[in-house]
Amino acid sequence: MKPQLCVVLHDVAPSTLAACERVIHAVGEVAPLPLTLLAVPRFHCDPGPSGFGDWLGLRHEAGDEIALHGYTHQDDGVPRNFVDRMKRQHYTRGEGEFCDLSITEATRRLTAGVRWFARQRLPLRGFVAPAWLMSEGTWEALRWQPFSYTCTIRRLVLLPEMRALTSQSLVYSCSNAWRRQASLAWNASVARALRHNPLLRLELHPHDADHPAIRRSWQGLLRVHLADRQATTFAHAAEQFRLATDWDTFGESSIFEDTVASVSPLAMPSPSLSLSSESSASAAATRSPA
Repeated sequence: MKPQLCVVLHDVAPSTLAACERVIHAVGEVAPLPLTLLAVPRFHCDPGPSGFGDWLGLRHEAGDEIALHGYTHQDDGVPRNFVDRMKRQHYTRGEGEFCDLSITEATRRLTAGVRWFARQRLPLRGFVAPAWLMSEGTWEALRWQPFSYTCTIRRLVLLPEMRALTSQSLVYSCSNAWRRQASLAWNASVARALRHNPLLRLELHPHDADHPAIRRSWQGLLRVHLADRQATTFAHAAEQFRLATDWDTFGESSIFEDTVASVSPLAMPSPSLSLSSESSASAAATRSPA
């Protein structure tokens, strides 16, 4: 089996739908392939039209996976200090909904998202937090939810067992000219470094088709890596990883066989998660709106 490639579209919501469709069209210009769409039920607390669920249903029927991407995509907590304020209000622009939630509040929002998916009659396998930022309470709450995987910016994590596969996301920042230029060099470098990794993640945002240089960059990376990778969804990649690492199916016909020896359970984050290098990388990477 070929190494895998996941193309993921973040922030899918009624208010971003036109931009999301431009990204989907731009992906289709390279090749028809399954996407993982990260849907937000109440983006910035907007209930949205009922037709949004119908649109997601059509995408699912066409072969895409729909995953939960927070409930409001909005961090409405109070920063604890200056560093916390800079991360939550400046770097993530108030979008890191799950970055500082208690287990009770995280459970409430995750449950609301699960119920929303059920009302839309959409199958649900994965949860990816806005900005990839999750508090200790969120990690604990995920153990009690019906998800089979989650992600950080650098790892695909199986749930509830917390086994993790390292896979750095390719993600662009479109907020200003210098960030767009830096993104081009950064993602080319990361893609080269991960050329032998069994999983490559191209994670796009709604405005990533609106800037010609950014669009050409990720379309070019997609063309190159589709030559020797199989496009798939997060849910399918997680299942392949599980087959390779479960004790009773250890290494059965899986592309992840050679990585099993380096896999270990993901350590639960400490209360200082907001100061970790991974959280900082997640925060910086999410400044992507045009």
